[in-house]
Amino acid sequence: MSEIHVFHHRAMATQFQVRIAGQDQPYAAQTAQAAFALTDQLESLLSRFRANSDISQIAKLGPQEKLRLSEPVFACLRVARRMEAATRGAFSVTAAALQTQPTRPLWSLLEKEFSLRCDSGRVELDLGAIGKGFALDRMAEILREWDCPAFLLVAGGSSVLAGEAPARTAGWSCGLGDDHSPHRYWLKNGSLSGSGLAVKGKHIIDTRTGIPTARRNRVWALADTAAESDALSTAGMILTEAEISDVLANEPGWLMFLQEKENWRHLGLRPVPPAM
Repeated sequence: MSEIHVFHHRAMATQFQVRIAGQDQPYAAQTAQAAFALTDQLESLLSRFRANSDISQIAKLGPQEKLRLSEPVFACLRVARRMEAATRGAFSVTAAALQTQPTRPLWSLLEKEFSLRCDSGRVELDLGAIGKGFALDRMAEILREWDCPAFLLVAGGSSVLAGEAPARTAGWSCGLGDDHSPHRYWLKNGSLSGSGLAVKGKHIIDTRTGIPTARRNRVWALADTAAESDALSTAGMILTEAEISDVLANEPGWLMFLQEKENWRHLGLRPVPPAM
């Protein structure tokens, strides 16, 4: 197996890691730094804690007012809106808004104008995990542009995005949980993301009811992109099993692992990655 070079960077209130195989160390380091620079740029646009970010400016809009967005923010919100529809509203970037206002704010993306319009309420958006997943997806684009297709990107341990497998391997070793999890798979060209109660407790708000909800202790989701898998794992904490089955029946590229005590089950039409 070729040597794997590992690089670390702090951004978006979490630790990002880039692992690159098939390149010499100096070139891999340059590539990783380019990816990290993009992450810092995305944080300045996507974070609700940055006063001048697009997300902070959106929260200042009054009803029927519009804001032209940067391309990354518009693209991320487009994914968020699609995932909200796909998960029957179980995932929503307006979940945090229910802590400060009685009803969920309404907003529209205006494709021709590259803008967001506030339709009602105060559009307080918290991109949270989907923002980190979106950052991983954009970092992957950088690595491929730099001719580093064999990579593994990690955001905080709960989101991983794999490119091609290192030489002479079946993929990147990824587990459902920490580095010592016995439930491990070979992952390539896909993303695995987890949500659970272990770190923050019952913190996930069901935007359909406004109530913090968790139907299970831990969920991992597999999808083609990290933004999708992050949103899907969040929704999996809220949806009933029947609702999960309904969602996955319409998305053959998605797979979910549900934790029941110490055991895991999977739901979905996508093939399970080969186990280690």
